[in-house]
Amino acid sequence: MKLPLKPPLQPQLARSKTELPVGEGWSYEPKYDGFRAIVFVDGPEVVVQSRGGKPLARYFPELRFPEGRYVLDGEIVIDGADGAEDFNALQQRIHPAESRIALLAEQTPARYIAFDQLALDDEAWLERPFADRRRGLEANFGGRLDLTPLTSSVDEAKPWLRGGEGVVAKDCAAPYRPGQRTGMVKVKRARTIDAVVVGYRPGKEPDTVGSLILGLYDDSGELHVVGHSSGLRASEKRALVGRLAAYETGNRGHGDPSRWQSERELEWIELRPELVVEVTFDHVSGGRIRHGTRILRWREDKAPMDCKLDQMQQ
Repeated sequence: MKLPLKPPLQPQLARSKTELPVGEGWSYEPKYDGFRAIVFVDGPEVVVQSRGGKPLARYFPELRFPEGRYVLDGEIVIDGADGAEDFNALQQRIHPAESRIALLAEQTPARYIAFDQLALDDEAWLERPFADRRRGLEANFGGRLDLTPLTSSVDEAKPWLRGGEGVVAKDCAAPYRPGQRTGMVKVKRARTIDAVVVGYRPGKEPDTVGSLILGLYDDSGELHVVGHSSGLRASEKRALVGRLAAYETGNRGHGDPSRWQSERELEWIELRPELVVEVTFDHVSGGRIRHGTRILRWREDKAPMDCKLDQMQQ
């Protein structure tokens, strides 16, 4: 490739905040639940690079990019039936078998959403302010690629906090700094649910609780495991052993198979479904909370059967 920027190139990152920055000079985009990807196009040669610098193109053969010589920053997503991004389907695409990839490319096609232009022809755009880069992106690729929505109004951005994955705020005057958390702020959508404690996973230290296993009921009364807690304080990890002992059934449960965890790590101690906690969560994929939740409080006033699956759709 004879582009002014070559892979691997680290993407610029965002600082996590709880509130959106407000004032002149900020613009706002929706946050996506996908794979961050920098795309290098030099005539017929295309490289799709992951956030970690790994090649992604072979996993997404259906992606197409306009001819030219340029570098873009964006996100690969798969649209789910409910209108949200389906991260679980996206993960299934990282598969060693080309036949499997080809089948999934037809069944669950991905698309690329561009949100920044980093180079065009022989010129790198990293030192240009974001406002200029965005204007160039719209002028060069509007109507040719999917571009992320953009607004300068914080009021127009707030619906993305209520109904999407969150918001990314960008300093319109900031240059692009690969690998640095500067010029960008991300605010994740914060949601809460009341969940039934169906079990716990022992901690690494003896006589401690590592995490709580959480469940929700469907309309027919069946209890589904939807995720686990995280972030327990050291004092809580020891105190919970005694509190939970009275609810143990003597059975063991198992989580879903994982490429990162062994069967032993997935085993948990089953509890009678009588305890309820309120927790925060962000991402949901395939009916499960993808990351560990944070416990806000115990809900002695909440009946376990009132902890329904539909909470995760709100």
